[in-house]
Amino acid sequence: MLRAFALSLRQLGDPPVLRVLAKSLALTLAIFAALVVGGWWLARWAAQSLGAGWWSELAGFAAVVASVLAAWLLFRAVAIAVVGLFADDVVAAVERRHYTDALNNARPVPLMRGVAMGLGSAGRAVAVNLLLSPIYLALLVTGVGTAALFFAVNGWLLGRDLGDMVAARHRSGAAMREFRATTRGGRWMLGLAGTALLVVPGVNLVAPVLAAAMATHWYHRRGRM
Repeated sequence: MLRAFALSLRQLGDPPVLRVLAKSLALTLAIFAALVVGGWWLARWAAQSLGAGWWSELAGFAAVVASVLAAWLLFRAVAIAVVGLFADDVVAAVERRHYTDALNNARPVPLMRGVAMGLGSAGRAVAVNLLLSPIYLALLVTGVGTAALFFAVNGWLLGRDLGDMVAARHRSGAAMREFRATTRGGRWMLGLAGTALLVVPGVNLVAPVLAAAMATHWYHRRGRM
């Protein structure tokens, strides 16, 4: 995994990868800007609906805080979903540079399939983490339990998504199911590495693209069956 990280980091400056990074960052920031604007609109609506008074100010403040909190909680889901739209370009760039033999059997992932994969990734991340939120809260008293469960669960989710980004270029639907069944451990480790990158401020902005490149190295070096 360290080798995959080093190779991926070295390729961040390649023009195709930079283009994906620019597009994904722009779209991700636009989505979060919309969330902030939505929070601001809710705050104004609350103030106008409730009239003057401390309760209207409290409702407006709560709306802004809720939108910021939602943006923070949804960052991983949105970032991976957005990168999923352009992941094929990253995978292709890594394959052209390091795995030219794999290009013979590669099939570009259609846009609509990429959209479906990205939305599925975001939906699973949001749904699973919401379902587990009571357990996250209960484990806060342990000091480390919440973080451990968060990494374990999101590593599993992200590993599935990253593996699919690469495998979709090389495998049919039936072969994809076999691939998932036989690479659980490796994909989980890949997902843990990606999740760790996503929680580091600053690094999390490039983490989805970096993780997609890492997944390509992992797939061709260890994941192919």
